[in-house]
Amino acid sequence: MQPLQRVTAPTVDVLTAMLGGTEPIWGLRIVKESGRPSGTVYPILDRLERQGWIRSTWEELGSRESPPRRLYEFTEEGEAAARDIRDTFLAKHRA
Repeated sequence: MQPLQRVTAPTVDVLTAMLGGTEPIWGLRIVKESGRPSGTVYPILDRLERQGWIRSTWEELGSRESPPRRLYEFTEEGEAAARDIRDTFLAKHRA
């Protein structure tokens, strides 16, 4: 897992949206929960995946009537690092 070079408010919002649940989460739900536009969220997800923080899979066919969704979840290291990044960022910006 590579460290994040830049920790921005949108990145923290995406991490926070993903940390909110225990199941893999799909992109549009991250968009809605983070309050960030898809043009911001999807590049962040791509970067997090390339750096080993998250992994993605496609939903199995037949689990819903709609087209399959791409599901995102943290790697074990990624989840712990995301919690640290979020907590540090929020503490720094509250002061």
